[in-house]
Amino acid sequence: MNKFEAPLFDRLVTHAKGDNISFHVPGHKSGRGLDEPALAYYKSLLKLDMTEISGLDDLHHPEEVIFEAQRLAADCFGADETFFLVNGSTVGNLAMIMSVCRRGELLLVQRDVHKSVIHGLMLAGARAVFLNPEIDPVSGVTLGLKAESVRLALHKYPEAKGLLVTRPSYYGTAMALEPIAAVLHEQDKLLLVDEAHGAHFGFHAALPVSALACGADAVVQSTHKLLTSMTMGAMLHVQGDLIDRKEIKRFLTMLQSSSPSYPLMASLDVSRRQMHTQGEKLLSQGLAVVQQFRDRISALPRFAIKQPVDEQYGVRQDPFKVVIEDSCGLLSGFELKDALESRGCYVELADPRAILLVFSLASSAQDVERLIAAMEDIISTDVGAQHVTEGTLTAQHGFSSSALPEISEPVLFGEYESKHKGNASLPLDEAVGMLSAEMVVPYPPGIPVLCPGERISEDVVRYLAQLVAMGARVHGLVQGDMTMLSVLIAVKDQ
Repeated sequence: MNKFEAPLFDRLVTHAKGDNISFHVPGHKSGRGLDEPALAYYKSLLKLDMTEISGLDDLHHPEEVIFEAQRLAADCFGADETFFLVNGSTVGNLAMIMSVCRRGELLLVQRDVHKSVIHGLMLAGARAVFLNPEIDPVSGVTLGLKAESVRLALHKYPEAKGLLVTRPSYYGTAMALEPIAAVLHEQDKLLLVDEAHGAHFGFHAALPVSALACGADAVVQSTHKLLTSMTMGAMLHVQGDLIDRKEIKRFLTMLQSSSPSYPLMASLDVSRRQMHTQGEKLLSQGLAVVQQFRDRISALPRFAIKQPVDEQYGVRQDPFKVVIEDSCGLLSGFELKDALESRGCYVELADPRAILLVFSLASSAQDVERLIAAMEDIISTDVGAQHVTEGTLTAQHGFSSSALPEISEPVLFGEYESKHKGNASLPLDEAVGMLSAEMVVPYPPGIPVLCPGERISEDVVRYLAQLVAMGARVHGLVQGDMTMLSVLIAVKDQ
C-alpha cells in the first residue's frame, strides 16, 4: 500500500482521459447530455461519474481499486477493516445495529442519539435501554456517559449485546471512552460508536483521540462533516473479533444503493489521502484560524464563547466547534443566526441561547474577517442592548433533564406497532401512562425524552410542560393553544 496514492480516484481520472465511448449507464455520457445551464458546474465532475465497468470495481464486492482504497482507509484511520458509505453515517448506524441485534435482543443506547439509531432499532425489532448522559448545567450541552453508569446498566441488563454511544456530541463534546470500553470488554460486550462528527479525531494532538484508538469495536464517521469528502461520504470502521464483519457486509449490501456514486467514493479516497499524508499540517492550519477567531472575538464583549466542557470527567472539546452567545441577552440564538445570515454568514445551528460555528481544515483567515465584520455590524446597528447577568441568562434559557431516569426501562421497537390500531393526539397532561407514538426531542439539548413505544411518565410530562413554558422547540409535540402529544391506541381486548 502507498498512502500517497488514491487508487479509485486515480483509476477514474485515467479512464476519463482515455479515448473511450460509453455504451453503458449513466445516461448523461460523461456530462455531454447535461442541461446546458448546469454544464459549467457539473462538466468536470461528471467525467468521473461512472458505473461498475471493467477496471472500476464494485462497492458491494470489492476486489480491485475500491478494495485497495478501503484498505488504505483502514490503515489511515486505525481500523482492521473499513467500508465506504455512500448513504452517509445513517446507513452505517443502521448496519451496525442490524448486524448486532436480532428481533427482541437488547442494546444499551446513549439517549442523545441521532434519529438514524432509533430507525436502526426499529428495523432490527430490537429492545433498547436508554442511558441518560451527563448534562452541563450552564450550557445544557450533553457531556456523555460515565463508566459507572454503563457498569450499572450491564448489571441490571446482563443480556445486553453492547452499548451504542454518540461521540462527539453535535456541540463537539467528546467523553472519555477508554474506561467505558474496558467495562464492556470485561464482559465481551460490544462498543459501537456514532462518531459522525469526529472523523478528524486522532490526527492532531489538540484534538480528542479517535474512538477506534479508545477500543471501540465499530465506528461510523461522516468523512464529509469535518474532513473534505462530498456530502453523504462516510466510512464504517471495525476492529477486533467481537464484531461480525460478515453480517455488517451483508446489511450494507441490503441498505446501500446498488448504484453507488463514483465521484462520492473517489472523494472518500482523496480525503483519506489528504489526511494520510498532510493531516496534522492541514489541521494545524485550521486550528490557527480558529485561534484567530477566538482572539478577535475577545475584543467584542457583546459576544461570548461558551465552553460546555467538564474536564473532571475527562470530557474534551473539539476546538473546531465554537458555541457563541449574545452576552447582553438581547439576541437569542435564533435571532443571532438570522442576523448573521442576513450578512452572508451561515452557521451550523442555533438554539434558544446560542449558535454553533463549525470550522475545519478548510476555514480561512478571510472567513474570520468576514464573520467578525458581520458581528461588529450587528453591534453597531443594535442600539439599546441592556446588559444582563449570566445568572439571568441561565434562568431564562436554562434546561434540566433531571426528569429523565439515568437508566430507562426496556423499550421494544418493531413489534409495538402491530399491537396497536393507530395513534391519537391527547393533551399533554392526559398522556401519562400511555405509549408515545412519536420521538419527542427538545432543543436544546437534543436528547429524545420519549421514543416510539416508550411509556410516558408524570415526570416526563412535567418536564415537557416546563420546556414548552420556556418557549423551547420540542420536536414531536404539537404546540398551539394546547400542547398535544401523539400516543398509541391499544387493540381492544389486549
